[in-house]
Amino acid sequence: MKSYEDTLLELALADPRIVVMTAENRAAIRALPERLGERFIDVGIAEQTLVGAAAGLALAGRIPVCHALATFLTLRAFEFVRTDVGIGRLPVKLVGAVPGFLSDGNGPTHQALEDISLMRGIPGMQVFCPSDAAELVEMLPAVLASPEPAYVRYNAAPPAVAHRAPFVVGQAETLAEGSDVTLLAFGFLLAHAARAAELLEARGVRVRLVNLRTLKPIDEAALVRAARESRLLVTIEDHFRVGGLYSIVAETLLARGVTVATLPIALEARWFRPGLLPAVLEHEGFTGEKLAARVLTALDLPAPAELAGTRRT
Repeated sequence: MKSYEDTLLELALADPRIVVMTAENRAAIRALPERLGERFIDVGIAEQTLVGAAAGLALAGRIPVCHALATFLTLRAFEFVRTDVGIGRLPVKLVGAVPGFLSDGNGPTHQALEDISLMRGIPGMQVFCPSDAAELVEMLPAVLASPEPAYVRYNAAPPAVAHRAPFVVGQAETLAEGSDVTLLAFGFLLAHAARAAELLEARGVRVRLVNLRTLKPIDEAALVRAARESRLLVTIEDHFRVGGLYSIVAETLLARGVTVATLPIALEARWFRPGLLPAVLEHEGFTGEKLAARVLTALDLPAPAELAGTRRT
C-alpha cells in the first residue's frame, strides 16, 4: 500500500499547480522538501499565516495542501479559513493532524473536538474523514481534483475493515446490512464500531454498519434508507455532540420528514481525559465492547457481564 506521503508526492509531480505547505507539522511529509524544492513551504508555527499564504497561492492558480495540527488549523486560523478561503471558495486543502481522540495524550488545548462543526459550517467546504491510511490514500486524488476547499481529518491507522466500495465523494460505504440497528461511524472509530457490530451480531442483533467517509457532502440517501429500515440509529464520533455527525443526521432526517430512534455516542459538555489511546477509548466508552453495551441498553436488551461498566459520555 502506498503511503500518504508517496501518494501526495506522485500527485504533485504530475501536477505543477500542487504546493505542499505546513505550519511546522512535517510528520507525514518529511521527505517532500527535498523532492519538491520551492513547492514545499514551511511557515513555522503560524497557522494563520499558513492559511493566508495558501489563499494567495490559490488565487494565483495553485492547489495548496496545508498540514497542521487539527485544533490549531481549524480554531486558531478559523477566520482566515472562513474569510480568505471560504468566501472565495478557493481550492485550498486543509489536512488536520491528530484530530479527535487521536490527540490522545494532549489536554483540551490540543483536542480537536469541534473541527467538523467549524469546517462544515463554511459554505462550499468539503469535509473528509478517512477510516484508515488506505482510505486516505484512495480519496486523496479526488480531494485535490475538487475545485472546492476541503478539510481532511488525517488518519494513518492501518486498515481494520475490508472495504467494499471504491471511494466516491459524497457516497457512504455500507459494510454490513441489518434491520435492527444501524451504526454510523467515521474515521478510526469505524474499526471500533465494526467490533461492536460483531459483538451485537453474536447476540442476535442484526446490524447495519455504515462508513461515512465524507461528512460534507453527506450521503443523504444512505442516511434516509438506514432510518427507514432500522429500529435504531447510532452515531459514533470523537467530536462534540453539537455540530458533528449527530447534528448532520438530525438535520438531514428532519429535512426529509423521517423520524427514527437515535442514540448519539459523542462527547457532550467536556473534553476527554488525556492518556494513551486505548485508555482514552476505555475511559470514554468508545471500545467495541462498550459501544455494544450502549446499544443493547438502548434496545432494552441485557448486556452480558463482559460488556458492562460502560461510561456514558
